[in-house]
Amino acid sequence: MNTTTTKPAPADSEIDFGQLASQIKTWGRELGFQQVAITDIDLSDEEPRLQAWLAKGFQGDMTWLAEHGNKRSRPDELLPGTVRVISARMDYLPGDTQQIQILKDPQKAYVSRYSLGRDYHKLIRKRLSKLARQIEAALPAAPPSAPQQRAYVDSAPVLERPLAAKAGLGWVGKHTLLLNSEAGSWFFLGEIFTNLPLPVDNVAGDQQPNRCGDCSACLKVCPTDAFTRPYELDARRCISYLTIENKGPIPEVFREPMGNRVFGCDDCQAICPWNRYAHYTGETDFLPRHKLDNSDLLTLFQWSEEEFLRNTEGSPIRRIGYERWQRNLAVGLGNAPSSEAIIAALSERRLHCSALVAEHIDWALQQQRNPNRRRKRKIKADDAAV
Repeated sequence: MNTTTTKPAPADSEIDFGQLASQIKTWGRELGFQQVAITDIDLSDEEPRLQAWLAKGFQGDMTWLAEHGNKRSRPDELLPGTVRVISARMDYLPGDTQQIQILKDPQKAYVSRYSLGRDYHKLIRKRLSKLARQIEAALPAAPPSAPQQRAYVDSAPVLERPLAAKAGLGWVGKHTLLLNSEAGSWFFLGEIFTNLPLPVDNVAGDQQPNRCGDCSACLKVCPTDAFTRPYELDARRCISYLTIENKGPIPEVFREPMGNRVFGCDDCQAICPWNRYAHYTGETDFLPRHKLDNSDLLTLFQWSEEEFLRNTEGSPIRRIGYERWQRNLAVGLGNAPSSEAIIAALSERRLHCSALVAEHIDWALQQQRNPNRRRKRKIKADDAAV
């Protein structure tokens, strides 16, 4: 959302930017952000890493990651005039969801924790836009130019994790997610690009050092061996990508390792020792809705399209659509213990579904009807090329 106004900006000499930066952090906490920090826009170290990752094709079908030229690593090309980025984080971990127990129950559907409640994009963008308006209102009216600010929440070519790390909100862990020594990784990020020359927080000593050390728990636990090496993810192998971003069939080699994960995967976060310091969210919008934190695979599979649309209104799950929801659930049912009820439900849905869903139902029925099947819950990179 563009929060640019026609209010003229004051000359730099008339503004106490240090005081304004302090106020921004206070306003951010009042708006529900756990931490707000400010960084410059130099991402020159990240640009070659991004280009090398894209050159390997690890983005899969996420073609937008290669679009927009260098705007992703050059904020002032995305929003001309940008000199600072205000980075903010907001906890989303719902309490007492018993997600580990759900993951261990093959008849239950595992839904990634970030998506159990309402979609975070609108909530965080609205809060950041309000913060931008507060910043503008605090500026004295004086020429010569207007303040220019824009809020982003995972919806534009922005390298949010490197920017957050530069600002001091944490470090990028071996699982490629941002980690904070006092909050783990269960939080969302958002940014405000601004042309105001605010003092930065990424001075010597303010950035959190990388504390992953020799730990490799996140790399070892990944069911599909999606990490090619520490700090590098092949998204094409990642269950989150396969169940959300992937629009086509799920490669058969990854179906058994998916287990009951039907929307996303939290394994690399759940096992991370730093998440013992994570805090439960205070945002009611992030709390589970429609019992998505504890539902049977069969119950969700039997939703009609109308029920799916109604129950996922305002949820990030809706973006994959009913067809891919059915595709993912069919895989989960194929991995569930053999059951006449599951076979009957799969067979009935097979009569009136798309070719994409039918392919996965056929696989699931084969699994269900094979009493001697061996469940392969984890694979190695050498097991399959993508």
